[in-house]
Amino acid sequence: MPLSGSHMFGSIEETRVTFVEKGVSEDRKEFLKKLLEHNGFEVIVQEDKKKAEEDPQLYTVAVTDMVFNPTIWVYQRKLKTFDGRKVNQDYWEQRTEDTKPQYWNNGKK
Repeated sequence: MPLSGSHMFGSIEETRVTFVEKGVSEDRKEFLKKLLEHNGFEVIVQEDKKKAEEDPQLYTVAVTDMVFNPTIWVYQRKLKTFDGRKVNQDYWEQRTEDTKPQYWNNGKK
């Protein structure tokens, strides 16, 4: 799920949460969970209901911080990688490990 400006919030069981991403794979769930916990967030993961038994298991990833907005945190470069670099959109979306440039690739290396 790409970053959007919307702040999605709701509940998982009895806990109020901000939804980070919905309908993600096991690998994406693990990446987000580890990254967000590394940045000090309490992460809650919920298995999504399958429409058919043969469908892959998908997950909803959320945090208990009600003011957290992934788009703002990524574009304001508030999140840190495991080695201390600032997370950018491409890193967040797992397109690359490179954390430069800040917002876009303008063709310069």
